[in-house]
Amino acid sequence: MSIIGCYAPSNDSREERKDEYYEELQSVVDENPDRDIKIEIGDFNTKVGRNNQGVENLMGVDGLGEVGNEYGSYFISFCLASNLVNGGILFQQKDIHKYTSTSQYGNYKNQLDHIAINKKSRTLGIVRSYGGAHIGSDHQLVTATLKLKLKDLTKM
Repeated sequence: MSIIGCYAPSNDSREERKDEYYEELQSVVDENPDRDIKIEIGDFNTKVGRNNQGVENLMGVDGLGEVGNEYGSYFISFCLASNLVNGGILFQQKDIHKYTSTSQYGNYKNQLDHIAINKKSRTLGIVRSYGGAHIGSDHQLVTATLKLKLKDLTKM
């Protein structure tokens, strides 16, 4: 299993910086063996929303808000190239369990943090955020449940 922690540049960053980040992230993902379950966890600073026409199998249709931000196309392209599924919007749940970030005065709630897993393993269970966890950040605690089936490879 390979777990990769991610912290993407903000939506206001230069296009070159976003390109560099996703190229570097892609190279890290490609370095890991194909047999590994690959999980990317972190603040991707991207909104993908509900309108995911053509990529519903990777992005789902249960995101927060109707449309994503312009940075969402970077994340979608990365998931397509890496054959990843965005776990945070695959399952129906209340909006309170979807948003992962709140603006300073609580006016805006966004789903910027994501957990993605390679599509072939599809061992990801429910992904949700917890607003009551006090972690000293404007982001919520995001958790995921993994359902693994491990084999004993020892020879008798």
